[in-house]
Amino acid sequence: MEKLSFKIPIFEGPLDALLYLISKNKLDIYDVPISELLDQYMDYLHSMSEMNLDITSDFLEMASRLVEIKSSMLLPKPDESKKQEFIATLIGYKTCKAMAEALSKHDLHMDIFVRDPMQVDVDETYNRFHDADVLREAYIALGNRIKSRKPPTADEFRGVVGRKIVSVASRIIHVIKRLIKEGKKDFYSMFDDARNRSEAVATFLAILELIKSKKIVIDDDDKKTVHFKSHRIKET
Repeated sequence: MEKLSFKIPIFEGPLDALLYLISKNKLDIYDVPISELLDQYMDYLHSMSEMNLDITSDFLEMASRLVEIKSSMLLPKPDESKKQEFIATLIGYKTCKAMAEALSKHDLHMDIFVRDPMQVDVDETYNRFHDADVLREAYIALGNRIKSRKPPTADEFRGVVGRKIVSVASRIIHVIKRLIKEGKKDFYSMFDDARNRSEAVATFLAILELIKSKKIVIDDDDKKTVHFKSHRIKET
């Protein structure tokens, strides 16, 4: 299947993105090839990451769900139930989306009228009197507050500005794609391609998040092997 082209579309959620990919590649929604759909979905998330777009947790959760379905299909006795449940979810979402679009074509607000706002006269005369010392102290306090809001100097900002921020979401995608491609990995080798400390820290947090969501596990062996929880994923 062809790779995604830009401009990159923005979707309301992961199901919206999957319906787009299914339609774009003319796939049968009732018998979706999970492996192909997963590849296209991961390419889309990778493109979002490269363009510094926020990737919410529901998009990452859907990626993990597709990996789990693909894993179950590779077992000696494939488990079709997860795939069928996923397809039912897609079809249900597609039906709801079609109904929402149909309802949106009806103008439900044509009989609603709003009166223009009324003009309210307010006396803005300041009638309070203050001691001169109190006013002077207030003026000094205001000056100090304004001074504290001034941006840091160039020297204070050196070493911070210009340093690329590495998101945990982008490294979650990286870890998932690497495990799909390479299978089981030595825990420490997951940091081999980290170009700086920020990438290393983001990779570590990504692994923790995937462990927390029970998508991957680390074996208690000498190499601390990292792999998907349910089954080793192979390229098909």
